[in-house]
Amino acid sequence: MEYGSIERDILVDASPEVVFEVISRPEHMQQWWPDEARFEPEAGAPGELVWRDAKTGETMAVDLAVVEVDPPKRFAFRWCFARPGRAGNALLVTFELVPTGAGTRIRMTETGFREMGWQIAVLEEQYRDHESGWNHYIPALGAYVARVVAAR
Repeated sequence: MEYGSIERDILVDASPEVVFEVISRPEHMQQWWPDEARFEPEAGAPGELVWRDAKTGETMAVDLAVVEVDPPKRFAFRWCFARPGRAGNALLVTFELVPTGAGTRIRMTETGFREMGWQIAVLEEQYRDHESGWNHYIPALGAYVARVVAAR
């Protein structure tokens, strides 16, 4: 396995405008992915994602930096920086939105694993962890989009 990128696609019954809002606004993102999201959806903006362990109450915060905001087509950010303070290499997550009839195809791509400089065992573990995470969170994104559409 090359551990180069993770790609996930999902088709949702919502316009690209609705989907873009769900993937690029912290108040929506924290409904399907982290427990808390803090960032401005503007290119260059710093931010933070926070996950809370339900059993222990411990939190894990991960820095992010918004890279691209192109409504309603693309939203991208870097996260999991190699060094503190949003420095060094980082993973790049890109959401591409493609209109399809009355819906939208969401393509999520996460790249940069090999560029992180991790030893092979760490690379494999991180890749598998992220792959498993996206296998959970992309369907959660689809379910949340459906709830947003139903509420409008």
